[in-house]
Amino acid sequence: MITELAVERVEFTCGSCWHRWSVDYDVQRYRDALDAEWEVFYRDNTAVPSPYTPQGAPPCEHCGRRWVGRLVARRPVPLPGDDEAPRSRVPAEGSDRPERHAAPMLHAAGHPQPQPGTRAAQPTAEPSR
Repeated sequence: MITELAVERVEFTCGSCWHRWSVDYDVQRYRDALDAEWEVFYRDNTAVPSPYTPQGAPPCEHCGRRWVGRLVARRPVPLPGDDEAPRSRVPAEGSDRPERHAAPMLHAAGHPQPQPGTRAAQPTAEPSR
């Protein structure tokens, strides 16, 4: 049973050439029949090893070395089942938003990359009024 869905932004810094980049991963956590908890990582709809391990870290595009990623942001995705959530029935013919089938892929690395010499922005608290 799936227990959590999330999008995790993972930052990589090459310890050899110091190139920095980040990638968004879809993460599913689930519990199996023996009550063990597991994580599955997806990048662009393809299952991949954990980016938090040397085997799962993508190679540096400059020198090819692999460095373990670091979590910099995460967004949980609500699981289905909230009866109070607004919802829309999908027509039987599938004519609801047919353009979604031809929409371009939102790639895992298709977001602005960290700039050299800067750290990931940390959320700031709203000033009290």
